[in-house]
Amino acid sequence: MNKELLKGTTEVMVLKMLAREPMYGYGMIKNFEIMSKGTFKFKEGTLYPLLHSLERKKYIESFWDAKDGRKRKYYKITDEGTKQLGVKKAEWVEFSQALNGLLEF
Repeated sequence: MNKELLKGTTEVMVLKMLAREPMYGYGMIKNFEIMSKGTFKFKEGTLYPLLHSLERKKYIESFWDAKDGRKRKYYKITDEGTKQLGVKKAEWVEFSQALNGLLEF
């Protein structure tokens, strides 16, 4: 997948993933890969800076939890993040419809 195509979509992808349920970073990486049938293969060096940026913007928040005997840092979407997800989703729908219209010619 072209990295330039991913640039504008990673934020909405993470927000949507966390709207489903709180997750830890590596779990998100695996879910992106599984749900996209291998198309989206994030590296930790890509995901974690994005998570920290979303946290600074107050779109997500982190917390520590121990499941299966392992302590992990989980992330969950905030109310502000849910609002931003709605905005980003509407932008994506408008953009993709316009692009698809151009590609049909």
